[in-house]
Amino acid sequence: MPPSPLASRIALVTGASRGIGAATALALGKAGAHVVALARTVGGLEELDDAIRAAGGSATLVPLDVTDFEGLARLAGALGERYGRLDILIGNAGIAGPSSPLDHIPLKDWEEAMKVNVTANWQLICAMDALLKRSDAGRAVFITSGAAHNMRPYRGVYSTSKAALEAVARTYAAETERTAVRVNLFNPGPTRTRMRAQVMPGEDPMTLPPPEEAAEKIVELCLPEFSETGRLYDFPSRKLMSFRRPE
Repeated sequence: MPPSPLASRIALVTGASRGIGAATALALGKAGAHVVALARTVGGLEELDDAIRAAGGSATLVPLDVTDFEGLARLAGALGERYGRLDILIGNAGIAGPSSPLDHIPLKDWEEAMKVNVTANWQLICAMDALLKRSDAGRAVFITSGAAHNMRPYRGVYSTSKAALEAVARTYAAETERTAVRVNLFNPGPTRTRMRAQVMPGEDPMTLPPPEEAAEKIVELCLPEFSETGRLYDFPSRKLMSFRRPE
């Protein structure tokens, strides 16, 4: 039996209780990683734990809101004490925000989307950077969206937050280019998730690919032998794209 490709690796996944986060956490567990699953929904985390264990993997459940920045710092301390490193970081947690004209979006909704989709991922980087650099092949993947580049009416807060997330991730990739850490973005495209159903209520979800398909590709970006950094993998087109421009 061939060795698991991520055997002994430690992987942290945010938004792990459902959708792409849960599918990615399970795929990482099946590949041999010990999964640190972070989400607000305890029931979803427990279901994920059962699935990972049934597949022969292991997990640590962290019931935590990704905007609890002090909690993220405490988690980093706990991971440092227990494992001394972090091999894989999946920044998946996100919210859609309201579908509304820009001038009708309440300030609290705008700020919440930015806090979850952008600031939380920056705080994850702040908390986990030292641990990723202690890995022999630290890998960070942040889940973005085509909305970061394809602006549509009434989706301004989501598009803006994902564009900002891409800037954060690409900056982090540039800052870690001379280390063993590789940082990339992943655009899953339209996927059969609850968030997608909320945004597109008239769409038949069975016409969309399940999150498990995207998760398998995300795992590939986490392998020690995947050496690209500062790139975006566009799952719908199956293309790895670079956004670098000459200085």
